[in-house]
Amino acid sequence: MSRCRNRSTSAIAAAVTALAVLTACGGGEDSAPAADGKPVTITFWGWAKGTKETVDAFNAAQKDIRVKFEEIPAGGAGGYAKISNAVKAGNAPDLVSIEYPSLPEFVSQGALKDIRLPEEVKGKLLPQAVELTTLGGKSWAVPFDAAPQAFYYRKDLFEKYGVEVPKTWDEFRAAAEKVKKANAKARIATFFPDDPTTFEAMVWQAGAQWFKAEGDTWKIDTTDAATAKVTGYWQDLLDKDLVHNDVSFSPEWTGSLKNDSTIGYLGASWGAGVLKGTLPEQSGKWAVAPMPSWDGKPASGMLGGSTFAVTKDSGHAEAAVEFATWMATTEQGVKARIGSGTSSAFPAATELRPVAKSAFDAGYYGGQDIYRLFDEAGASIKGGWAWGPTTGTTNTTIKDQLGKVSGGSTTIADAVRAGHEATVAELRKRGLKVEG
Repeated sequence: MSRCRNRSTSAIAAAVTALAVLTACGGGEDSAPAADGKPVTITFWGWAKGTKETVDAFNAAQKDIRVKFEEIPAGGAGGYAKISNAVKAGNAPDLVSIEYPSLPEFVSQGALKDIRLPEEVKGKLLPQAVELTTLGGKSWAVPFDAAPQAFYYRKDLFEKYGVEVPKTWDEFRAAAEKVKKANAKARIATFFPDDPTTFEAMVWQAGAQWFKAEGDTWKIDTTDAATAKVTGYWQDLLDKDLVHNDVSFSPEWTGSLKNDSTIGYLGASWGAGVLKGTLPEQSGKWAVAPMPSWDGKPASGMLGGSTFAVTKDSGHAEAAVEFATWMATTEQGVKARIGSGTSSAFPAATELRPVAKSAFDAGYYGGQDIYRLFDEAGASIKGGWAWGPTTGTTNTTIKDQLGKVSGGSTTIADAVRAGHEATVAELRKRGLKVEG
């Protein structure tokens, strides 16, 4: 263990090299399903809607691998802390759910195993998802879903207020003004001060690249023109009271949807299931549109999205990868999750999009072909974005500052600047070379 730890520490001295060398500390022998006829038992921690139903379907479909599932809080709500503590204590589960933004941090900490994802599996997946799970030339997780952005809106209220569905951000601002004028209490959407990833998806869509690893150096840039444009735009909407400012998925946010004072939601593909489960009484009133873009052409960032990763101490990595691959790339796995009625996950496995579409009851959206829209949005996800190995520090700092914006003591630009400074400081603290 000490030799592995030393090797990991020395590896972290160079950004990309660190991510590559950490595979040496993955350790442990992979265990295939037992040859004695007894099933291998693996443990799996996750929180996504439909996960339990998926595990049950897998256990019922074969006898070689048994999966014990434990539901944990969502990553940012305590799930990641639970996983990290379990890794440190040496009692982590075999398989865990990790969102794309947090994967590099777990890799840099030596918490995961390189899973050597076969090329035939990679070939089935959205290239942008493979890119986000490939660090230092090695595969660290099985991508499950992509999460292209989408705009959900109350079609009945848009019609009532005479508002056209915006295709550009300029049109979105004009639509926001029209909504407020038609109903002084209503707003077109909500800015989430507690969720930096929503803001980061906007920045990603605009063409920014906050993190870039070149050689042994991390280049951090949050001061580019794309970031400044998005920051100024949302600050203006807040200053003019054209959007609400509520914590995501909070009672306040949900209440505003129920009482029609919020008539739109800037989310991702998985948001279709969220609205359906949160507001069942509004079935038939909602529709989905492409995310507004700066020039009106299709463009998207990725808001969340989940992967399945094998922890470093797993003694059953081969079985864990087999289960993860089944969940992500088989018709049965996708049907089980979407068929639960609680998930609108958009599979990273491109050939399974029709399966997801047929399994999701689109009646809530008036029968709209929302998966066709997600497919087009997924294809427009801008490549080149990378997450850094200190995303937790970055996002915690930005979140803390965004919470003060509504009081006027700080701005979105200040929050991004604070996140930048905290990120650079943390990378240097870890012994990494930084520019920015």
